[in-house]
Amino acid sequence: MSPPPDAIAVALRVAAAIEAVGGTYFVGGSVASSLQGEPRSTNDIDIVVELPLGRIDALADALGADFQVDRGMLRDALLHGRSCNVFYLPVLMKIDLFAVGPHPYDEIEFARKRRIQVRAGGETLVVKAPEDTIVRKLLWFREGGGVSEKQWRDVVEVLRVSGPELDVAYLDAWAARLGLGALLAKARAEA
Repeated sequence: MSPPPDAIAVALRVAAAIEAVGGTYFVGGSVASSLQGEPRSTNDIDIVVELPLGRIDALADALGADFQVDRGMLRDALLHGRSCNVFYLPVLMKIDLFAVGPHPYDEIEFARKRRIQVRAGGETLVVKAPEDTIVRKLLWFREGGGVSEKQWRDVVEVLRVSGPELDVAYLDAWAARLGLGALLAKARAEA
């Protein structure tokens, strides 16, 4: 499974820039769920990044003129655990760069990331684990009032497609710990 080619191409460029300046990252959001479940179109790319503050200018330079980066906003986001928008100008695509959050789950989610092949030519991206895609999307679904059909469908499709490969004990433990058990059970029933 894969998301639209433009999203992968842009994610590969951003990932290469992050790695070139000594940062680490994972791709999440709808790009991750499209790789782990059912592909769907997206207007943005979510990337969680760990980058020393002293490397922000180097990252902006590595991204180049095709990207609009507000260096001050990026510094503030990484310093205060927030997100910052970066724009890929040729196709007007938004990249949300998130700092690793302060919650213990955020740290575990970041540690469980994995490199996967995203193109037949061998190109790879570091993507969050499918169990963490499910947990995070369930959190977003709940925080959004339980009305986002896109988030819900992503959860169901990752369960359906990646189901046999999932670490069920890990998924169940974090769903219980974060109060998502009933939502996970409902999603499993639909998968």
